[in-house]
Amino acid sequence: MHILPFGDTAAYMKFGDGINSEHQKTIQAMMHSLQQEPFIGYIECVPAYTNLTVYYNPLLVQQHTRSPSAFAEVERELSVRFAKLNTAQATAPRTVEIPVVYGGTFGPDIEEVAKHNSLSVEEVIAIHTSEPCLVYMLGFAPGFPFLGGMNEKIATPRKAVPRLKIPAGSVGIAGKQTGIYPLDTPGGWQIIGRAATSLFNPANEPPTLLQSGDYVKFVAVQEEDITWR
Repeated sequence: MHILPFGDTAAYMKFGDGINSEHQKTIQAMMHSLQQEPFIGYIECVPAYTNLTVYYNPLLVQQHTRSPSAFAEVERELSVRFAKLNTAQATAPRTVEIPVVYGGTFGPDIEEVAKHNSLSVEEVIAIHTSEPCLVYMLGFAPGFPFLGGMNEKIATPRKAVPRLKIPAGSVGIAGKQTGIYPLDTPGGWQIIGRAATSLFNPANEPPTLLQSGDYVKFVAVQEEDITWR
């Protein structure tokens, strides 16, 4: 683990180079430690695939330390916590079921995904819904989950030319990843379906349905069997 300054108000903790569930467990445990017992001056932390960015108020930190700088004190604090870290202390992960209408106008690229992998559309759906996927991080757009653990049998490259508008709720594949567009945005992922659940609502607390460390279980449904939200 390496700790580096990230501007004047944050520390960047890097746990490795590979994207895997073990790094994610460590990141979740570190987040849990900071959120349960924040140090003086702590503001928030933002997880990513292999790192955690910890934001702090340097003036408050400096007022309560003899370290030569606010970063030096935060670095010491984070190093001590990491040395004592117990990944079993992290909050038990949630599994959130997301109903999805696959194919048709909701999944215009599902046949391309099937063809690329020498599968039928039915097989693509069966594989995509077979195992829960881990939410490694949120980014790109508010509430957009970057999911890992998708079966590589349906991995498909991004589109050569991105679309100017992808409807909110669209479920896509890009390489070995799958994800859900929470808002209408441009994008180049292969769209295979539409989720019937809203992922972002600024009126809610928190505003995002999913959080880093959650698991998503996709469930295939028919359009007539759902109420769009």
